[in-house]
Amino acid sequence: LVATMDLLQKQGAVDIYACCTHPVLSGPAVERIEQSPTRELVVTDTIPLPVEKHLPKITVLSLAPLLGEAIQRIHTGHSVGELFQ
Repeated sequence: LVATMDLLQKQGAVDIYACCTHPVLSGPAVERIEQSPTRELVVTDTIPLPVEKHLPKITVLSLAPLLGEAIQRIHTGHSVGELFQ
């Protein structure tokens, strides 16, 4: 991901934003993201992001409201597909 950000910057990108569903930030990933040219990395809370890995560049979006609504719809026999229309 960071190599792609570096390439985008070399190609003239001014503002770089990235996203991922599951923030498995292992090894030196946090340091690389911190030093990368990205303005923001948006992730979801599908897995916990340890406090020590929270950076100003990382925004965590909660999927709890969406998953809660999906569970409610399944339980009451309503369409889950309508959530995504």
